[in-house]
Amino acid sequence: NTFVWVQSDEPGDTQQDEIISKLSEDDDNDSKDDVLSVTKGKETQDDYQQAGCGSKTFPDTKIYEEIFIGHQRREHERIHTEDKKHNYIICGKKFTSESHQRSHEKLHSVKKSYICLVCGKGFAYKSNLKYHEQIHTGDKPYSCTVCGNKCISESLLRSHEKLHSVEKSYICSVCGKGFAYKSNLEYHEQIHTGDKPYICAICGKGFAHKSNLNHHEHVHTGEKPYNCAICGKGLTKNGLKIHEKTHTGEKPYSCVLCGKQFVSKSNLKKHDRIHTGEKPNHCVVCGKEFLSKSNLKSHEKIHTGEKPYSCVLCFKQFVSKSKLKIHEQIHTGEKPYSCVVCGKEFSSKTGQTTHEKIHAGEKPHCCLVCGKHFASKSYLTTHEKIHTGEKPYICVVCGKEFSSKTGLTNHEKIHAGEKPYFCVVCGKQFVSKSYLKTHEQIHTGEKPQICVVCGKHFASKGNLKRHEKIHMEVS
Repeated sequence: NTFVWVQSDEPGDTQQDEIISKLSEDDDNDSKDDVLSVTKGKETQDDYQQAGCGSKTFPDTKIYEEIFIGHQRREHERIHTEDKKHNYIICGKKFTSESHQRSHEKLHSVKKSYICLVCGKGFAYKSNLKYHEQIHTGDKPYSCTVCGNKCISESLLRSHEKLHSVEKSYICSVCGKGFAYKSNLEYHEQIHTGDKPYICAICGKGFAHKSNLNHHEHVHTGEKPYNCAICGKGLTKNGLKIHEKTHTGEKPYSCVLCGKQFVSKSNLKKHDRIHTGEKPNHCVVCGKEFLSKSNLKSHEKIHTGEKPYSCVLCFKQFVSKSKLKIHEQIHTGEKPYSCVVCGKEFSSKTGQTTHEKIHAGEKPHCCLVCGKHFASKSYLTTHEKIHTGEKPYICVVCGKEFSSKTGLTNHEKIHAGEKPYFCVVCGKQFVSKSYLKTHEQIHTGEKPQICVVCGKHFASKGNLKRHEKIHMEVS
């Protein structure tokens, strides 16, 4: 390190010499010029407040005011201007100073002789390999004595424990939440103010923090720069952290009411709303409330008619990517979810969960009119339309009305001549799977529907209902 001394020319200044800068040998000339500009000891910290953020401050002792403030200001401004002059030719990563670049270069030059047997990733030191291997094993041997949170290393545990010991003297005036640092409070307050100064140049969406904008931009570019070491799936940085837990089976966040566990804190928060009944996301068109923002966004597309996701095989369109994926399983025949009781397979987790309630006898959703119970809320909603007579789904071809979307979808296949379900015995085709199942009972002789009055058996529920009317007429 070198010191730069200059003679003060301030009239009447008794101090003949003053230190104006301490620069590392690798600082560029621009930085030196900026530091030299703070000579004479006249400038104060206020003169060098950073215009880009308005709140960044630097050490306020006299020695730092005279020596370092200009240099720090220069380095800090590069965060806002993104002035990264040093571009490393191997990986293309950019740096604000040559010293940072040289530190980074060592990552490329160091020999990585310790190889992970699971994913093949190399490390320069054995300790780093051992640390990495815990991702695959899920081993977290260090536990917090206060909250029980587990960490993979002692250093991470010590960092975590500071959260409990540190004084949270910065209090949010809106919600009362406390923070250890002023910067964390300012970061939090943007939730309440709704301030979103970082705007996506492509779609115009605003974000409270630059890191969130950076993650969002991957949506437009399709870039997923972080790969899972186990399965190779490409993800964003936050997505990778959550995804890795699916391999380890780790679910560190537990619901205090029902004990259900989750891989992320955000998923736990969404789940908590089931117990509280909180639905903070409101549709501005119809007023319907939703647990999560993603559900609200999918719903809003019903009003706009927007269906941006198309099936490449039949060109059917959907409001969400998840619904498209479920639909595609019709073509592939894929049913990755199996009932643990009877082995029945389902294309979606929701279908499996709803079905398993049949075995458990669980029907938590009750009709307030007739008292009938249902395994899922969607079944209850469809049933309630029997009492109200509501038939909101209308065929655009013939105008026939239906109480459920499924009924309308099956009906529309009649006009289209579409009959995708066929009997393997006789080859007869049907518009829906339920119609096919009823037909198959002709071949098997199965008659699972029983009249409670006379005990007669029927192949379908419709035939049973028609039969029951005979008893009603007699009575």
